[in-house]
Amino acid sequence: MTSKPRTHCLIEIDWPEFGQGACPPRPSALELQTRVDNLRARMDEAKLTHIVVYGDREHFANLTWLTGFDPRFEEALLIVRESVVPLILVGNECESYLGISSLHINGKLRHERFQPFSLLNQPKEKSRILREIFAEEGIGPTSLVGCVGSKYFSEREHPDAYRAIDIPTYMVDTLRELAGRDRVANVTDLLMHPHYGLRTECSPYEIAYFEYTNGQAAESVKRMIFGLREGMTDHSVIECGRLNGDPLSCHITFATGDNASLGLSGPSGQLIRRGQTLSLNVSYWGSNICRAGWIAQTAEDLPNSAADYISTFAGRYFEAMGEWFALLKVGTPGGRFYDLIQERLPFPQFGIYLNPGHLIHLDEWISSPFYANSEVPVRSGMAIQVDVIPGSSRYFSTRMEDGVVVADGGLRSQLKEFAPDCYGRCQKRRTFMSDVLGVGLPEEVLPLSNTCGIVPPFFLRPNSILALET
Repeated sequence: MTSKPRTHCLIEIDWPEFGQGACPPRPSALELQTRVDNLRARMDEAKLTHIVVYGDREHFANLTWLTGFDPRFEEALLIVRESVVPLILVGNECESYLGISSLHINGKLRHERFQPFSLLNQPKEKSRILREIFAEEGIGPTSLVGCVGSKYFSEREHPDAYRAIDIPTYMVDTLRELAGRDRVANVTDLLMHPHYGLRTECSPYEIAYFEYTNGQAAESVKRMIFGLREGMTDHSVIECGRLNGDPLSCHITFATGDNASLGLSGPSGQLIRRGQTLSLNVSYWGSNICRAGWIAQTAEDLPNSAADYISTFAGRYFEAMGEWFALLKVGTPGGRFYDLIQERLPFPQFGIYLNPGHLIHLDEWISSPFYANSEVPVRSGMAIQVDVIPGSSRYFSTRMEDGVVVADGGLRSQLKEFAPDCYGRCQKRRTFMSDVLGVGLPEEVLPLSNTCGIVPPFFLRPNSILALET
């Protein structure tokens, strides 16, 4: 990597108005059936007779992607086999919520109440035991059962990774009693692996939904930043965001004052004070909009040791991210992104410990192709979180955390036909990033967020943002 990065500068602008999409309808039965059919095709390739998909409130995304149903308060389990309508097991309170699933409404998803999923001391006398249910679904000595939780493992993480299963033990034990220990395996990778996972290649519907959630989250963060005033409490700033009630994929964070070093902290009554640091985020399904910087108007408000924050830290980060975007082409190996960040933003100065970006979906993090020596290529359909997190005891941090989708010509044409307004907003954001911020994007990159690339280093002067000299 010998190319010289473009130089950063500060510009004064009014943040652009790209508009926002209306909330898309829930996924259709056809959309969901296509996902189930694609999973069955993978089952056939792997010679599996059954796949069981576990979900709960925290680990919901795989089950929700397949069914349109997200467990609330309880657990749920989906059983998929060839040529039979899938069966979902739900607890007492989730049963009435199954109408959220168009698959269930259209008779393409059976259900059974399994009361052990219900909360403690609720009625439990009206459901069959798990062994009986599994057996009736055809699980026995000739079965090969794949389990989907929220993680798969490498041989480095576990000596028997294929059989290391992260769903509740009583379920796995029952499956192994029926099929045999060696015939029950972890196949979460079929949905989550960055190279071939089914959820790592988005359909036009998914792109349109994620553009909606990125827009909503970005507007909330923007309102918080522009509403920020000295003396306010952190709770009051969050109220400025006017969150709309859509489901969140992770907690809202707001770390400042005594909580500044607690990156996952939410509001706790801290006061907004000039000269302090701040990081904040809003994360609806398929989005996570995050910014980090200083509660300041100029560098004069910073500690003397951080007075060169822009030239030494935030500006260099912005320059490196310009190069990061230039790599975001179909076919680029993920290891190239890792090497770029290691070279441009050395760890001793920038402290970037996690992956320089990752895949995002209903859950905030699926997996990542961006790691050392990764040969996993960027693929069309990937929804990517621009999540490169620097940290410094001297300069704190900076952030350009938004969502983008990589879409080749064919997928762009499908999106333009399916959701023309969404496609049009993405094109406007591309023009803004190129013409105003100086961040050129490969033709396949579609920015989903209304804050795409906007980095205000000083939150009390939000119209002063970083750009690259053109």
